[in-house]
Amino acid sequence: MSVAELVNNKLARMKRGAPFSIERFYTLGSVSAVQKKMSRLVKEGKVVRVAKGIYSRPKPLIISPTMNIVAKAEDVARVWAETNNYKLSYQGMEAAYRLGLQTQAPMKSVFWTSGPTRTFRVGNQEVQVKHAANSKLVWYDKPEGELFRGLMFAAPEHTTVSELSAAMKRLNLSKEQNLKVISKLLMNKNLSMWSNKLLELRKTLLS
Repeated sequence: MSVAELVNNKLARMKRGAPFSIERFYTLGSVSAVQKKMSRLVKEGKVVRVAKGIYSRPKPLIISPTMNIVAKAEDVARVWAETNNYKLSYQGMEAAYRLGLQTQAPMKSVFWTSGPTRTFRVGNQEVQVKHAANSKLVWYDKPEGELFRGLMFAAPEHTTVSELSAAMKRLNLSKEQNLKVISKLLMNKNLSMWSNKLLELRKTLLS
């Protein structure tokens, strides 16, 4: 089977509207052969290049079949990070908003990463990815990481234990998992100002 046929077969199994890295196809043949095939597919309109080395199969809108969903800018950023083995997480304000610790929605989506700073644009969507110190990326792919970054942005003096409890519930963890998360956060020196509130929360969970 030719490289072109192998690429077509693999592409047919890719979810429409979801971005993917061309590197996932390099096992099918030489790099140049795969790149040439992908370039032809772009010209034919069967795939769309949404970023360097990242593509997507267009997904027709149900309400308007002549219009296509290409990919979400946020998903493109995630594929970029995964492909390059970079850490990626919501920045503090975004995490706080998602956890209900911040009522005002961020003006634009911003991520922190261990990789270089860059911006991803897909249609009218824009996502900023900013390089951040490793201290801000602690547990970058864990629930406690999202809570850590949310607490780093929020103010303990303006946050009640009930609000903190509500934020933890959004992580959908078990009681045992919540207690482990609290223990980890208490050990992080960057959250020393949250110690009293975290201890109160742990007390309510144990009661």
